Amino acid sequence: MSTPSSNGPLPGLPASGLKHDVEAGRCSTKEDDDEDRVSSPPGPFDITHTKNASIETLKRWRQAALVLNASRRFRYTLDLRKEEDKEKRRRMIRAHAQVIRVKGLSHLLKTNLERGISEDETDILKRRNAFGSNTYPQKKGRSFLRFLWEAWQDLTLIILIVAAAASLVLGIKTEGIKEGWYDGGSIAFAVFLVIVVTAVSDYRQSVQFQNLNEEKRNIQLEIMRGGRMIKVSIHDLVVGDIVPLNTGDQVPADGILVSGHSLAIDESSMTGESEYVHKDQKAPFLISGCKVADGVGTMLVTGVGINTEWGLLMASISEDTGEETPLQVRLNGVATFIGIVGLAVALSVLVILVVRYFTGNTEDANGNVQFIKGRTSISHVVDDIIKIVTIAVTIVVVAVPEGLPLAVTLTLAYSMRKMMADKALVRRLSACETMGSATTICSDKTGTLTLNQMTVVEAYAGQKKLDPPNDSSKLHEVVTSLLHEGIAQNTQGNVFVPKGGEDVEISGSPTEKAILSWAVKLGMKFDVSRSESTVLHVVPFNSCKKRGGVAIKRNNSEVFIHWKGAAELVLDSCTRYVDSNGQFQPIDEEKDFFKQAIDDMAARSLRCVAIACRQHDLDSVPADEESLDKWVLPEDDLVLLAIVGIKDPCRPGVKDAVKVCIEAGVKVRMVTGDNIQTAKAIALECGILHPSDDASEPNVIEGCVFRELSEKDREQYAKKITVMGRSLPNDKLLLVQALRKGGDVVAVTGDGTNDAPALHEILVLPWASKGQKLQKRMQTL
Repeated sequence: MSTPSSNGPLPGLPASGLKHDVEAGRCSTKEDDDEDRVSSPPGPFDITHTKNASIETLKRWRQAALVLNASRRFRYTLDLRKEEDKEKRRRMIRAHAQVIRVKGLSHLLKTNLERGISEDETDILKRRNAFGSNTYPQKKGRSFLRFLWEAWQDLTLIILIVAAAASLVLGIKTEGIKEGWYDGGSIAFAVFLVIVVTAVSDYRQSVQFQNLNEEKRNIQLEIMRGGRMIKVSIHDLVVGDIVPLNTGDQVPADGILVSGHSLAIDESSMTGESEYVHKDQKAPFLISGCKVADGVGTMLVTGVGINTEWGLLMASISEDTGEETPLQVRLNGVATFIGIVGLAVALSVLVILVVRYFTGNTEDANGNVQFIKGRTSISHVVDDIIKIVTIAVTIVVVAVPEGLPLAVTLTLAYSMRKMMADKALVRRLSACETMGSATTICSDKTGTLTLNQMTVVEAYAGQKKLDPPNDSSKLHEVVTSLLHEGIAQNTQGNVFVPKGGEDVEISGSPTEKAILSWAVKLGMKFDVSRSESTVLHVVPFNSCKKRGGVAIKRNNSEVFIHWKGAAELVLDSCTRYVDSNGQFQPIDEEKDFFKQAIDDMAARSLRCVAIACRQHDLDSVPADEESLDKWVLPEDDLVLLAIVGIKDPCRPGVKDAVKVCIEAGVKVRMVTGDNIQTAKAIALECGILHPSDDASEPNVIEGCVFRELSEKDREQYAKKITVMGRSLPNDKLLLVQALRKGGDVVAVTGDGTNDAPALHEILVLPWASKGQKLQKRMQTL
């Protein structure tokens, strides 16, 4: 059989009227195509448009047709390997183009993407003068005269003003100016006093609220300047700053993504769309005011203040500082109702007395008829009618409770000031009213009951307990190297070493700061450890998975995956550990030892974190950036490196506060994501759980057990739960819902993103229906 020439047509086919076929190189006429369509049913590997067929389609066709050595068999065959290489190069070029754009922008803004801008005040001032500050103009609050104008426009006060005027005129007419002004003047003075005091109270409340808003807007965030992480006010942010973003953060200004992993942004505050928007090199633009829903990243600030979409939006609206609380609305309604009833009674009395007067049924003090038709003079009639009107006005004055709205306003304002003295920033006056209705408090642990100032106080590596925990001489160099690498790369924190020999500055979340500080004491050189490897993919710590991981590629092309998270969960994924000789040993026989170590640390209220790793085949790493972003890091077959116990002391005064709540009849429950043993130990320390209490289910329960219960069982269990450990954000939500259905008025306290669903539930659920116990919504403090 002769091999067809690569330059001429295939044998047996005409050279004219040819139609090019990309895959097989066959040239067919239109008639052949029509005949094929009629006679051959479509198959799974038919290529309708061969000219634009994808590489995957052509691969499937070749496999089905068993095309071997196609480049020799067919004349016009595509080299699929070359096409794949071309596509990879295209993707790489697009990625590099984005990097070039970011680098070009940073060059124009004179920003180092690794170290940020300098800390030179002159440079920062120049940037603020050139691009503006990260503030926006606030609308002026209402003046005191405006509050005076609004204060008198109350129906109750209007009725009193009319009554005062009538009483003054009638008094002067009947008793003379010397004594006749007493009643009308006293009413007018009372009305004036109510208006002034109400206006002053509302004005002070408005000023306090503006001050609270300023405090609320003054968010503290960490940024990179001069190669170190520093904490600054959001108002001090300038164009060119490098800002790290973590789950739960608010995007502080407009910017462009420098780097990120699994970054999802909630842009509903700007666009109204509830779906999260994933940010990567294809969609790198970040909008101020949006929330980081998931992932981590770093942004370059390109617009601040009024030059952002959020700034323009906020400058166009003003805060509502004149809203009434539900109690004020109800009491004002009562006062208005009483006023209307009083006015109606007064009018009825006026009509009845006038009718009785003109029908001759009214007598004076001597028993004489006051009105006799044709005999009584007009002046006496006018005087008698004025006295009757005075009686009606007196009824109105007595009936209308002019001091009630003022008393309510003063009471709530006083309560707000008392709460402010306790460092509670009150967003709404109604919070003072509803706080007193709470029957149970669901509190987070970390940062709420504890100080969130963590320190590693205990550590296990291999089969040994390190005593002290930072004694690196007891660690084999293999363990030390892996620990340094994993801790340096698997963190969103930073370690800055000043040149002048000053103390090392460590930034990040409290847990990361504790572990980084421990690693530095073990001899970790943060910058060196990071420079020896490249990050391929990051899985940020997640409240649901209770762990975070990173895939890194060493300079010698070895790939390692490092994990860090809840000790018992990471331990379950480990199959080996590193012994004192640096050898990898099966963990089966030693697993009980490590579990016992975790339980012992947790019983002493220590937060337990495990650090593990595994090697990975370089060929199994996704080649292109898009696939790399979707890569699910392997979590099995891990090698345990160390388990650390982190101490987080209780806040001073927490035990007394819990005692006050219990004595007031308010049940305090702890809901935390920590180990159940750690949760019990902290609960005992805080007084939430007493030594004599039953520490078994359902009093002390894990989130996984609670969420598996039926809705009816959850309601029954919720009443008894005192401590819930290893809870997910949704578990807190389920507990709050179950308690509310049982008739409790629930308050939720917490400072983390995992508390958001439960806090949101408290704020948005409707009021209880009739027949149920009143369930009031708690307002934000």
